[in-house]
Amino acid sequence: MTSTSSRAPVAPAETALLRQRGFRNLYTAGAVSGLGSQISQVALPLLAVTALGAGPGEVGLLSALGTLTVLVLGLPAGVWVDRARRRRLMVAMDLTRAAVLLSVPVAWWAGLLGMGQLYAVAMLVGAGTLVFDLAAVSVLPALVGRDRLTAANALLVGTSAGMDVTGKSVGGILTQAVGAPLALLLDAFSYLWSAAWLRHVPEPPSGRTAPTGGSDGSDGRAAAAGRVEGVGRQIAEGVRFLVGSPVLVGMSVMGAMANFAFPLCSVLLPVLLVRQLGYPEWVLGAYLATGGLGGLAGSFSAHLFGRRLGPGRATLLVSLAAVPAALVVPFLDRGPWLWAAAGAWFVLAFRTGVNNVLLVSVRQRMIPDGMLGRVNATLRLVLTGAVGLGGLLAGVLGEVWGVRAALWTGAVIMALSWLPVVLSPLRHQR
Repeated sequence: MTSTSSRAPVAPAETALLRQRGFRNLYTAGAVSGLGSQISQVALPLLAVTALGAGPGEVGLLSALGTLTVLVLGLPAGVWVDRARRRRLMVAMDLTRAAVLLSVPVAWWAGLLGMGQLYAVAMLVGAGTLVFDLAAVSVLPALVGRDRLTAANALLVGTSAGMDVTGKSVGGILTQAVGAPLALLLDAFSYLWSAAWLRHVPEPPSGRTAPTGGSDGSDGRAAAAGRVEGVGRQIAEGVRFLVGSPVLVGMSVMGAMANFAFPLCSVLLPVLLVRQLGYPEWVLGAYLATGGLGGLAGSFSAHLFGRRLGPGRATLLVSLAAVPAALVVPFLDRGPWLWAAAGAWFVLAFRTGVNNVLLVSVRQRMIPDGMLGRVNATLRLVLTGAVGLGGLLAGVLGEVWGVRAALWTGAVIMALSWLPVVLSPLRHQR
């Protein structure tokens, strides 16, 4: 038996994750706000389709605007996150998103709601989510330590997938029972909940501090010019770090292909399932919830896959296994094809759950603390920008050639998204 005096002290990394106050508060905040966000993902397009008569093009644009903000704000947001107090920034983004979403039921009750406001809401919420997520990813290594990132990400991604299941199901039921405006009101309150919990998350040190100016006007102008030049230089540093890593490049291209394909397969589902096939709203929520179940299963399986195979080989194998599922999704129709497509959606989301845990952990280990915001912002520009472009293309294809054309385009791209893994050192990543 080992003597008490010879035992090493218990390190924080050995403590159960949810016993760490900072991580527990971050986890609790994310769980509830994630539930609300999933409700909105169902309620917002359903509100556009059922109440405002939106067509495929308008629904596609609504989906795209929430993510295309990344193309404008993504890189500067990364510099902001590296300079700012990240916990305060997350609280501010929660409060901003709550206020924006509250405007929808207010406008609805006043009889003033239109597609223009929904577009603005999608853009503002997307911008807030961008900054919040960059700060959250950058905070995590300081909260749990880099040796526990895979376990922490598995818990966060798994819970997010669980909220995906619950939120989309609840979103479809709520929208049918009480209407989309009240469902969006619930999402607004979930952000207020998140802000309250985040107030108790320890404030990690920011990666950099902004340059300061002198006391006279000329020094102030020079400092302002220096800040602008400094922002550009810091953005360039993040881009160079990403482009200079073949592992990160392979990861980015694969993720961009998958993210481009997902909205092509999902954005027009309200039009297909509710309007064309005549299903009630809860069926849309249930269909999308199968994806949440897949993501939940994948995230909690990721640690096992990563330990047995390594993250690179695990990513390749689950991506190859998802190829047949991708080609089933476009057959979505009445009867057995609804169940087959829902099962295929589960498999695709399982792959995403595995990849999100393993690859996010890989990049958090590879990127220095002071560059986490900028490099993750560059990745987010690629990955989330792909989602927005996929949503736009879904709207265009739906208007010109019909919903099925969008589904088939997304399915083919998804089926080929394993190729970047084979062509990069990512497949050997241990």
